[in-house]
Amino acid sequence: MATEGLGFEARRLIRGAAAATLATSADGMPFATLVTPATAPDLSALMLLSSLSEHTRHLRAEPRCSLLFVGAPESTNPQTAPRVTVTGLAEMVPEDEVPPLKARWLARHPYAALYADFGDFALWRVKPGGALLVGGFARATRLRVADLLPDRAAAAAVAAAEAEILAHVNADHPDAVGAIATGLHGAVPGDWRLVSVDTDGCDLALEDTVIRHAWPAPVADADGVRAGLIRAAREGRAAQQANT
Repeated sequence: MATEGLGFEARRLIRGAAAATLATSADGMPFATLVTPATAPDLSALMLLSSLSEHTRHLRAEPRCSLLFVGAPESTNPQTAPRVTVTGLAEMVPEDEVPPLKARWLARHPYAALYADFGDFALWRVKPGGALLVGGFARATRLRVADLLPDRAAAAAVAAAEAEILAHVNADHPDAVGAIATGLHGAVPGDWRLVSVDTDGCDLALEDTVIRHAWPAPVADADGVRAGLIRAAREGRAAQQANT
């Protein structure tokens, strides 16, 4: 697979992960912990961290860290699970950038609204500096940051159109969102909503349940998102009919 395709494969794992392992260090000793990331349009990993947590104290002293994202294994052997390790520098998100990025994080983790505004929590991000993609057993590839990140112009274009896309789809095409969720992902029927889009896919939510739907290939703009949603809705409806 070409490097561009491997970058897309890695991004699909990263954007689709509801949880990841964060590795930090303190006084020369490594420390690993569970975190619940989301991704910014540019693939920066967003994390809502408490200042009371040990790993947050580590990042304040040493921002170099890594995140491990793991997909579903192909067999009973855990080594067959696709996974990607991202290395980078962690930083607190500046106040002027927090509102849209925090909303994006909450779209991925709606249950966290119960504590997201507590005073000890702050939004952090890790900007990738490189990655190691393991596509399964004995299939490892190092990815440069240029090969990992989405196209910058495409990410900006989709982000700029996101609010309009969400409003239009949720107001005028809720049936299409439901078809994607139930037909393609086996979800229970309900008032599914489109809550985020990016160059690599979209997120659908029903109360606290969130489903990630990946595009077949990266998209470059709002028209690409529209085409991806139309295709997914068509396939979802076909799957619904096949199961009735």
